Amino acid sequence: MVEKRRHSWMEIRDSIRSMILNSTYGPGDKLPRDEEFALQFGCARSTVHRAMRDLAQSGVVERKRRGGTTVRRDPVTRATLDIPITRLEVERQGSQYRHRLLRKSVQPTPPAIMANFDLSEPRDMLRVEALHLADNRPYIFEDRWICLETVPEIADVDLTRENANEWLVRNRPYSRCDLRLYARKATPSDQDVLQSHDGDALFVMERTTWIGAAPISSLCAVAHPGYQLFTQG
Repeated sequence: MVEKRRHSWMEIRDSIRSMILNSTYGPGDKLPRDEEFALQFGCARSTVHRAMRDLAQSGVVERKRRGGTTVRRDPVTRATLDIPITRLEVERQGSQYRHRLLRKSVQPTPPAIMANFDLSEPRDMLRVEALHLADNRPYIFEDRWICLETVPEIADVDLTRENANEWLVRNRPYSRCDLRLYARKATPSDQDVLQSHDGDALFVMERTTWIGAAPISSLCAVAHPGYQLFTQG
């Protein structure tokens, strides 16, 4: 007797998504119950439930208690943000990466950072200002605030040897991220740090992360003139 291969929840998710994309189930259609899909795929109901939960989180279907699951009439497009590790970004371009810690201190959060974190009163946080370099030329300047209550281990990290960007990506996953991207003209301080010129358009990324309701980090990163952000979905 040949035993059937068990499907992972990701395979089931992709199969159901394909049924929606090829119009087997159209906008507003009610999907079979989880128990019916479990019989169809030969798996546990909990496996289908996990797949459906992911489809609901990505905005493809809508699930209601006692109301079943339906295909959304107006699908919500949600992007999964993978925070880039700047070192890897530089090395993929064939350049040599270096990192320079400019300043590090514990300070009370100013109003702008309090607003980013939705705080009602100032908190002492670690402020880290650092410069990423590619082939010894300025690449990205970071001004970052890190919550020591949420990330107490960062106080023991030697940030002259390991940059905060890479350490946080590898050691403190987030559950929520606010992201703002825009361009602005270079200021005199940008010219000093990034070797830009008056009137240069600079790419700016502001990013704030949380784990649950606890703040992790609020970053303002300014890239060198000509920087390009590339992503795939």
